[in-house]
Amino acid sequence: MANKLLVAPSPHVQTSQSTARIMRDVVIALVPALIISTVFFGWSVLCVTALSVASCVVFEYLIQRFLVGGKSTVGNWSAVVTGVLLAFNLPASIPWWIVVIGAFVAIAIAKMTFGGLGKNPFNPALVGRVFLLIAYPVQMTSFPAPVNEAFDAWSGATPLAAVKHGAAAGMFDVQDLLLGNMPGSLGEVAALALLVGFAYLLWRRVITWHIPVTILATMAVFAFVVALSRGAGEAALWQFPLFHILAGGAMLGAIFMATDYSTSPMTVRGGVIFAVGIGLITMCIRLWGAYPEGMSFAILIMNSTVPLINKYVKPKRFGVK
Repeated sequence: MANKLLVAPSPHVQTSQSTARIMRDVVIALVPALIISTVFFGWSVLCVTALSVASCVVFEYLIQRFLVGGKSTVGNWSAVVTGVLLAFNLPASIPWWIVVIGAFVAIAIAKMTFGGLGKNPFNPALVGRVFLLIAYPVQMTSFPAPVNEAFDAWSGATPLAAVKHGAAAGMFDVQDLLLGNMPGSLGEVAALALLVGFAYLLWRRVITWHIPVTILATMAVFAFVVALSRGAGEAALWQFPLFHILAGGAMLGAIFMATDYSTSPMTVRGGVIFAVGIGLITMCIRLWGAYPEGMSFAILIMNSTVPLINKYVKPKRFGVK
């Protein structure tokens, strides 16, 4: 009789999910925002996204084929996700060659240098975005206005930039912030579409609510306290926090980037600490920093703390009191 007492190393949890399936779900969750962005900014949105995705896939294939070796990893869709997220952090009017450079930095430097998917300490798309922001600030901050030009008074400026230069947060209609009727990067202009993607990822159990909700709640509380300390009127006490969680890259970063498996803590408690840090740093940069947006920098800074969070915030070993 064959021995059926099999011993094998962990993990022992089995699931039907695979890396490719998870990554495809992320791409599907980003489709509503891609559609809304295309409606407001035109076909250039699809061109930028397609070029970003193609560049990421090609760079990963070439590096895997000629430098890293081993089985090709482009089939797991992680390069596609990086390409879409990178595109969502770019304006629709960005020159094509800057898109290619950003894809190279994201894949070659931020991902494959560390060994590929699961080994990178920083979110690849955000590394590409921050590099481009520092290297090409003019092109990265030149945003086309939506087709209906709803923001003539602040042509080419995002709502966050406008507020940074003295505009009141209350001048921006909540409906416009939700639907994407404003200048900005491809993935920053449709909060409602990103929330639809969030609901889909929760339904598919790709992510949990803890990190996104904690980030946005931290930002809202921080903005409320600041508005209160400034003696803002009753209307501004809710308009200011709502503006900051709907404008800019708050939704995109909280839902799709801070929840990256490779660069976020492994436990729920660690994830909450991670998320609070992102929310606080984002608001500090937005309110008192040189940049109107701080989500990308905040996530990358907190990415660097993940090993420490995982070390000191972890579940007790089985049998330990």
